[in-house]
Amino acid sequence: MTEKPLTSISGYIALLIGLLGLLVGPALFIYALKQASFGLGVLAFVIFIGAWIVLIGLSVINPNEAIVTTFFGDYVGTMKQNGLRWVNPFYTKKKISLRARNLNGQTLKVNDKMGNPIDIAAVVVWQVADTARALFSVDDYTLFVQIQSEAAVRHLANSHAYDNAEDGDVTLRDNTGHINDVLEVELNERLSRAGVTIIEARISHLAYSPEIAGAMLQRQQASAVVAARRQIVDGAVGMVEMALARLAEKNVVTLDEERKAAMVSNLLVVLCGEKNVNPVVNAGSLY
Repeated sequence: MTEKPLTSISGYIALLIGLLGLLVGPALFIYALKQASFGLGVLAFVIFIGAWIVLIGLSVINPNEAIVTTFFGDYVGTMKQNGLRWVNPFYTKKKISLRARNLNGQTLKVNDKMGNPIDIAAVVVWQVADTARALFSVDDYTLFVQIQSEAAVRHLANSHAYDNAEDGDVTLRDNTGHINDVLEVELNERLSRAGVTIIEARISHLAYSPEIAGAMLQRQQASAVVAARRQIVDGAVGMVEMALARLAEKNVVTLDEERKAAMVSNLLVVLCGEKNVNPVVNAGSLY
């Protein structure tokens, strides 16, 4: 079942007709009593009831709202024209909002692709795109959005590692833009049955579960220390190479292999050490 538009007419003309009928009907009935005319009495009653039926067909449609109509269980169509509108008064009408809505998902504890427990939550911006599917394809479309959003977030977490993935795989922490796009696509696929479209889907909370957060923090700190040390060593080796090359180029001093090794050792200690080094000045001969 898909949405189809329903043609309606301006409600102001119907409102005028209904109000006139409410005034004319009682007046004509009073006149019929005075004249003792049964026919005029029946006509007055018909006008009065007809006026009420006309007024029942009026509906006020605000911006970004729609009214879904049915007739004895059959879907007739959806009115989206704003303002005071009038349709068949025997139609059953149900108003539905077309405004964008926020779903602030609760924090879920799930296992990532590597089996590590993590806490994850998402914010979803959605709106109804097909009113017929929203009302007739699912029992409660708002609850459907909530449950399917939670299922999509769980599936996303189970399909990707939190970080440090092998072979350059996408991770939840390091590839947030791609992860948000994947979540949005999956939600649109899941919620298309309910006539709902996803405007935006974002991961709002992502962290290791408290029971392993301390151990994972130590691992991250160790990885950072190793990376920093690697960069320091690479820089120190480059500086030693430059120093030896400049000494040889300028013929400042000629060093044998033993002295070169001692110089390299001293420079690496100075450049790679965590604390300031106090040099010892040799005032005697080099040898």
